[in-house]
Amino acid sequence: MNRTLTEFKTGDLVEGFKILGELGRGAASIIYLAQDSRNQQVWALKHVEKVGPKDGRFLEQAEYEYQVARKLNHPNVRKIDKLIKKKRGLLSVKELYLVMELVDGVSLDRSPPKTFEQAVHVFRQVAEAMAHMHERGFVHADMKPNNVVVTSDGTAKIIDLGQSCSDGTVKERIQGTPDYIAPEQVHRRPITSKTDIYNLGATMYWVLTRKHIPTALAKENSLVGSLDDHLMPRPTPANEINDRIPEKLSDLIMQCVEIDPAARPASMAYVADRLNLIEGILKAKGRERLQDDDSSAA
Repeated sequence: MNRTLTEFKTGDLVEGFKILGELGRGAASIIYLAQDSRNQQVWALKHVEKVGPKDGRFLEQAEYEYQVARKLNHPNVRKIDKLIKKKRGLLSVKELYLVMELVDGVSLDRSPPKTFEQAVHVFRQVAEAMAHMHERGFVHADMKPNNVVVTSDGTAKIIDLGQSCSDGTVKERIQGTPDYIAPEQVHRRPITSKTDIYNLGATMYWVLTRKHIPTALAKENSLVGSLDDHLMPRPTPANEINDRIPEKLSDLIMQCVEIDPAARPASMAYVADRLNLIEGILKAKGRERLQDDDSSAA
């Protein structure tokens, strides 16, 4: 890393939390496994630090992440319990800590689901979580495989709300991940629930095909200087890349990644309902296969 962040060692006591190890790093942050010295509860402790003169935005982003998380209450969104600010002088905040729910699992990018049924189970949970965010007036704005962690019992958790914003926000800078970003994010148009639908569609596409859709910010196809989104190539239908993908699932994914937000599904709640239906169909087919196997064995 080019940045010089303060690093804590295992055993250090930081703001009443004993550092047990490091979990990950960001541009201006380090996340630690930490234990509350008062009640022994274990958390993920995110330390965000202002190192350079332009780093104030990282502190603002982390504080907003906390404010959003406090207004949500969904089992598939990681909870943030506490915000601790450390000031330099009377007014300037130099660093802060987020005390976050520890999610014991593996992200989708590191361990994609092994079956379509498992994949749709995860997708449905994520869609339901974002539908909850939309009901509360927020957009996630950065859905991608490494922002979803799946635990050993199949529970999916959205773990990062760092780029979340109020529905309808127009951001000053392009924010998003190039392989999953929606056209309206690239051209700094209003970020809405339809943006999350696109990001989720791009995520589902990668999980099932291991290929990225063409986006307006992809290196080989950047449309940053163009306002015509329709110059962007259409992605190949998912079930043409992997013909084992159920047709209904492929169709839903392709609807989610429509260039025009108006052509995408009406709401994330609708996406969740469709995924619930597809999951039910896959489960029924699985039971039928088991029954056929039992009959053959008899």
